[in-house]
Amino acid sequence: MKKRNQKQEKRVKKLILTTGLFAVLLVASTYAWFIGMQSVSVTAFDVKIAAIDGLALSLDGKTFGENVIINKTNYATVNTSNNQNVWGDLIPMSSVGVINTTTSKLELYEKGSLTATHGGYRILASQVEQTASKEGEGYVAFDLFIKNLSGEEYYATNDPKNEEAIYLTTDSAVTVASAGANASTGDEAGVGGTGIENSVRVAFAQIARVEGTTTDQETITGMNCNSTDSKITKICNQRTAQIWEPNDTAHVQNAINWYTTSCVKRVSGGDDVTEESSYSGTCGEFKNGTAYPTYAIATVIDDKNTNVDIYDGEAYNSYTGSSAFLKSFDYFTDTEKNLHGMARPTFFTLAPNSITKVRVYVWIEGQDVDNYDFAQLGSAISVNFGFTKERFTDKDVNYSESGTATLPDDVKGNY
Repeated sequence: MKKRNQKQEKRVKKLILTTGLFAVLLVASTYAWFIGMQSVSVTAFDVKIAAIDGLALSLDGKTFGENVIINKTNYATVNTSNNQNVWGDLIPMSSVGVINTTTSKLELYEKGSLTATHGGYRILASQVEQTASKEGEGYVAFDLFIKNLSGEEYYATNDPKNEEAIYLTTDSAVTVASAGANASTGDEAGVGGTGIENSVRVAFAQIARVEGTTTDQETITGMNCNSTDSKITKICNQRTAQIWEPNDTAHVQNAINWYTTSCVKRVSGGDDVTEESSYSGTCGEFKNGTAYPTYAIATVIDDKNTNVDIYDGEAYNSYTGSSAFLKSFDYFTDTEKNLHGMARPTFFTLAPNSITKVRVYVWIEGQDVDNYDFAQLGSAISVNFGFTKERFTDKDVNYSESGTATLPDDVKGNY
């Protein structure tokens, strides 16, 4: 029975995107939105992908196969003239998944300044500088090309109803890195209990796609939001990026203590963050085991009479007057990832008989309340995620093997 259970726990035939992100602190200071804003260096980030039936993967839009690997060593040497991959030191950013149709990049915002108030911190934020040919700094970004060869028909219209559902595997996780997780680069283990892993975000921005039989590398890698080639179906001008929030219900005690100490309720009419009278009372509850919203930065917060506090939002200091700047973003969370059966939600969709350009981003979300000053002591994290087309597992349908009739691996296990 034990052997059978282990067999049923095997991962099914799926598209696996496994990453190892080891963030090592450069100096003994803070990395949070708050105070110091020091960077976290990415020393290794291996992307290992194994293709399922009907899917092939590529980093250069030319060589497709069952497996690809990208890391800090090879990210800049991918053989394509359109390579815009970046491997920056991680600093807190914020995003609501908007894809800038001029640059074909995910819009990200960084701290301009942070000033202590009587109940939190007043924040100014600027948009990360990006162009059509260059990314900014402070995060990781790379192109992934996914060839979906299901069917022979190509639907040129940008309509998710004509596309196939892809699911995030249940073993996808962001954790503190263990010792020897990437021995080839000499990375050390992270420190558990700091919560550094709880404010990571991973975004998947679908840029455009072409028919799956396309072989011209320049056409495939050069796809963007402004492509004029009639053979290219633009996606980013109609969809936002899908952003995964791992560990949405996990909050370490130190993060909770930081929040309860620094957050004070903002009273009705308390529009001036510099006035002590603008704050009075207790902020909303924040405890481990419960998911809370992130009020991510949606636009530039400049110095023109703006009074935005990092805790502004109904769930925290109750103040809703900053809604033009801070948005409660609907992430794809670990809670959703772990749903089963008919309740399991689609992560994103891919058109049949297509090659889709997906730009992947990894950053630390500065507006996540888990992103407190001392989380940087965790030093290193590991990010692992995968995709599958299978919505149901044998457990979902209560399948029981009998005699010699056994399930194939592609429909077994908890994925």
